[in-house]
Amino acid sequence: MGKSSATAVVRVRETISSSSFKEHTGTLSLEVPDYLQIKDMGIGEFVSSRVFPVGGYEWEMRFYPGGKDRHCAGNASAYVFCRSQVKDVSTRFTLSMLQTKGQVPVASFDPRKRVFSSKTPRYESYDEWGHPKFVERAKLESLSQLGDGCFTVLCVLTVVMDEAPSLQLHSHLERMLEDGRGADVTFNVANQEFRAHSFLLAARSPVFAAQLFDLMAEKDVRRVEIVDVEPAIFKMMLHYIYTESLPPYDDGGGNDIRVMQHLLVAANRYGLERLKLVCEEELCKRIDSETITTMSALADQHQCKRLKVACTEFKSSPK
Repeated sequence: MGKSSATAVVRVRETISSSSFKEHTGTLSLEVPDYLQIKDMGIGEFVSSRVFPVGGYEWEMRFYPGGKDRHCAGNASAYVFCRSQVKDVSTRFTLSMLQTKGQVPVASFDPRKRVFSSKTPRYESYDEWGHPKFVERAKLESLSQLGDGCFTVLCVLTVVMDEAPSLQLHSHLERMLEDGRGADVTFNVANQEFRAHSFLLAARSPVFAAQLFDLMAEKDVRRVEIVDVEPAIFKMMLHYIYTESLPPYDDGGGNDIRVMQHLLVAANRYGLERLKLVCEEELCKRIDSETITTMSALADQHQCKRLKVACTEFKSSPK
């Protein structure tokens, strides 16, 4: 379903504030002159900045007055969108909002590190990152009625140009996973086969170590049947084991909640504590009145401390 955008109501100021061999940083401000004129825009509709360049790529800001999707109920969303065709562009960005008159802070968030990738035949698009619940719509409407309704969304975006050696290693390992060169074990997951390298799996997961090496002393383990894990989830887990990062998935809707829930269960099952924490962090951002029951049950069943705390906080003061 197509989403419309409106750019006439915004004014943009852009600067390249710093540049070095490793990083390029750009600052962009998107001015909304009268929030009350756009407050009735529908879910998924946005006002956008014009394109601005940082680090050799083209970017734009998108502000969703009615929220990016139905999970943003009662909130406006703000995102950074990469218009260039890219693969694994590392960034660091902050998004904030000021009441233009007096530069009074309305919303602010800590810096986020995110990797942007365009849609490919293998993966869905990962070209937009931001905050689904950027600021409460009621707050914007109240401030607009008290003042002139003019707000400024500010983005500071840093593109990391020089990858650390560890990230180069991860890209090499990802290539090994993709082409299967040197693989010595095959996993059968619901009739889909995944080839992998037993030494790497054993180093990363105590469960795989026991399953592969301990059993190898008793029999030749070349093929392993995996049950109770979906092929897509197993594929994402393998990608994380090899690269310490998640492949692109559907970010922003109901599907990504289900993906993260299933991936958390798999991470817990195979002793991948860091992946489990990554999933918890993402799920904590998606707690609302529709998901609180399943999130609480998930936290209890799989000993997810962070998620349990977030659920408790939501129950005590639901938004």
